[in-house]
Amino acid sequence: MIASILLLLAQLAAVAFAAPAAVLVPVLEARQSITTLSATEVTGYKPYSWYAATAYCPPAKTLAWNCGTKCTSNSGFAPIASGGDGAVTQYWYVGWDVALKTIIVGFQGTDPSKITPIVTDLNFDLKSLRTDLFPGVSSSIKTHDGFGDAHAKSATAVLTAVKTGISKYGATKVTVTGHSLGGAIAVISTAHLAVNLPSSISFRTITYSAPRVGNQAFVDFVNARSVMNRVTYKDDPVPILPGRFLGFAHTEGEIHVVNSNAWKNCPGQDNTNGECIIGYVPNILAGNALDHGGPYDGVSMGSC
Repeated sequence: MIASILLLLAQLAAVAFAAPAAVLVPVLEARQSITTLSATEVTGYKPYSWYAATAYCPPAKTLAWNCGTKCTSNSGFAPIASGGDGAVTQYWYVGWDVALKTIIVGFQGTDPSKITPIVTDLNFDLKSLRTDLFPGVSSSIKTHDGFGDAHAKSATAVLTAVKTGISKYGATKVTVTGHSLGGAIAVISTAHLAVNLPSSISFRTITYSAPRVGNQAFVDFVNARSVMNRVTYKDDPVPILPGRFLGFAHTEGEIHVVNSNAWKNCPGQDNTNGECIIGYVPNILAGNALDHGGPYDGVSMGSC
């Protein structure tokens, strides 16, 4: 699996350095003040870290909520629906967290041993959101073509399951999470759910080591509809991809786990402060693919 990640990064580097020199210098955001999360604040992310990790488990396990520590760490979870095959369609699940009083939507991250997700990650086109899934949304709002296609494969089933949960539990909150490719799908899913659910539903989106997903118009659109947090880890190069010189932007709310294991709050979108991911990984050759899976406060991502 590590060899596959390294191959993926080498391919991404080839694309990046093939770009014309005139567009290789992005406009950098002004540096903003960085704060350190308290131990209590870090612990508050633990349930969501487990939920993101659980998304690597196949539907039979998440629907029964029988996946070992990943499931028992959130023992108050009531599954509603699960799906995906882990190759063409990423695993996903939807359920109700009794303690947090929120619908949880989780998406599986990239498994580099399966060719379809790797090809998905290497598709760099920006494409307008599908009108059948995002009715009335401007065509100027665009996402990474491959990530958008990955989301579309489960979008209708996920929306149906979330509606079921809202009706059954009287839910007013939806939390969407995922790691890597799963994080990218989670961000697009947030926009999709927000467009298709009542305005009375509030959203929170927590991703782990997610790449950039769409253009600035998309980022503005989804930031306005959800409380966004994206956790990045040490020298992981994936969150700096695809490059901003290609027209991509990050959502706000970065939390960067630095080498001391402190969690740093990085305000804004692509914060260039040295304690944030861009400061740690100025280019993909400076990154360490072994950091991609965490652990995030003891929770490692990957196979179930």
